[in-house]
Amino acid sequence: MLFESERFYLREFDANQDAQVMYELNSDIDVIKYTGDPPFNSVKHAHEMISKYDHYRKYGYGRWAAIRKVDHVFVGWCGLKMNEDDILDIGYRFFKKYWGKGYATETANATLKYGFETLGLEEIIGRAAKENIASIKVLEKIGMTYYKTDPCEHITGALYYKISKEEFKKMYV
Repeated sequence: MLFESERFYLREFDANQDAQVMYELNSDIDVIKYTGDPPFNSVKHAHEMISKYDHYRKYGYGRWAAIRKVDHVFVGWCGLKMNEDDILDIGYRFFKKYWGKGYATETANATLKYGFETLGLEEIIGRAAKENIASIKVLEKIGMTYYKTDPCEHITGALYYKISKEEFKKMYV
């Protein structure tokens, strides 16, 4: 476990432990609808991608498996990512059966706290396709504010949100 929220602990991905669930998560067309990411071809492909994932070593953070405390079930992931354009963003993805339960908001809030308080980050960006209303609501619930519309990887009209360490601190005073 790296850090936790009330209902979850977040940890680094493990290729042997998480390949099957990541394959299943990224095979759901509704889950990846707004991401621009292609589905994994197989469990083996998911295993290879996780094995090659170097962000933990390279940056000291990354996308983390979200494990529900009550039953130790992998429900999705949440975490930070340094993108090619040097934008540090927060992202999340959960199995459809867990949508609408506040999981993304809870884990994203815990991720911001970890990023600002433990990693000492100064600003975190959130990006979502303008059609992805649920993701936009999560970004707003965790205190991020809209600042521009721009392309983002495979998304032509992405809405960009951001929050600074100081803005985050004010939310919890």
